[in-house]
Amino acid sequence: MALLLEKRPNPSRAMVYLTPVVAVVLTMVVGAVIFSFMGFNGIVAVNEIFFTPLLNPLKWQDLAVKSAPLIIIAVGLSIGYRANVWNIGAEGQYIVGGLSATAVALATADMTGWWILPLMGLAGMAGGMAWAFVPAILRVRLNVNEILTSLMLAYVAVELLNYLVFGPWKSPTSFGQPQTIAFSADQSLPYIIPGTIVQLGAPIALLVALIAWLLMSRSIFGFEVRTVGSAPQAARHAGFSTGRTILFALLIGGGLAGLAGMLEVAGPFGRMVPQFPTGYGFTAIIVAFLGRLHPIGIVFAGLVLAITFVGGEVAQTTIQLPNAAVGIFQAMMLFFLLAGDVLTRYRIRFTRTSSSAGGT
Repeated sequence: MALLLEKRPNPSRAMVYLTPVVAVVLTMVVGAVIFSFMGFNGIVAVNEIFFTPLLNPLKWQDLAVKSAPLIIIAVGLSIGYRANVWNIGAEGQYIVGGLSATAVALATADMTGWWILPLMGLAGMAGGMAWAFVPAILRVRLNVNEILTSLMLAYVAVELLNYLVFGPWKSPTSFGQPQTIAFSADQSLPYIIPGTIVQLGAPIALLVALIAWLLMSRSIFGFEVRTVGSAPQAARHAGFSTGRTILFALLIGGGLAGLAGMLEVAGPFGRMVPQFPTGYGFTAIIVAFLGRLHPIGIVFAGLVLAITFVGGEVAQTTIQLPNAAVGIFQAMMLFFLLAGDVLTRYRIRFTRTSSSAGGT
């Protein structure tokens, strides 16, 4: 018997959009079993991680804060992925965006004005785009794989952050702690809901998703990206520049990752610290695929992953679940999603192999 994968001629649209839901449900079921074998109450663990953040109104503001950077980064990644451009280094672009915004904050430490925060936003986007430009130009000019270059630059960004906060940017009043000075009110995001921790980053994330949806569905650039990704030969015949599309897709992804970095450093962190690399850039890859590379779907996927972050913190407190549990759930979610994609696009067939024996 041999196992073959036969491509489905026209995958059902319902199957395509139901696969993420099935992946989440399977993650809950399998996660409950795994943690039961590890000595925890698996059902309680799943309840704390996936349902407590939704049922407890006090946690909704945490969901808004956690989901915002995931949505912004994932939207940028999805544009590249639609063009078959695989930016894996959004974490580095997120870090450099935060560093660029911090540089502006430090340069304007003794200044006031409404213009400082927008300038930090522009600097954050420019920093992320500059970090993405390196793998972009290497891919376009030398055909170097952007997966490797973007990923390696993420670790370079971490070392750059550590050098700055342990060295020239270290606050003289931090009692030896490696961190910059705290940002002023004009350098920090305003709170949009009084009495909560929800800052300006949440509505910006929704605005980014809306603009990306209009860009991809209503513009020539969006059509060009989709054509280059799905039918490169047709794109060439239509006169679309593959190199230009790849370059712009990577720069947009880097710019949005840098914007997310600026919103985080000027928001929840309020200064640059060594703990700034949160893994949002890597988690956003799961968000992009869970949302089916669609900006609106990414909004809901970002909320799902934010639920695992917030629920993981709750489970650490209530049932002493290890911090790595969140990573396990996220990894399983991606695995089931990819497996579902394979079964959506291919059908499994078992064929009987015949063997012939001969002698001399």
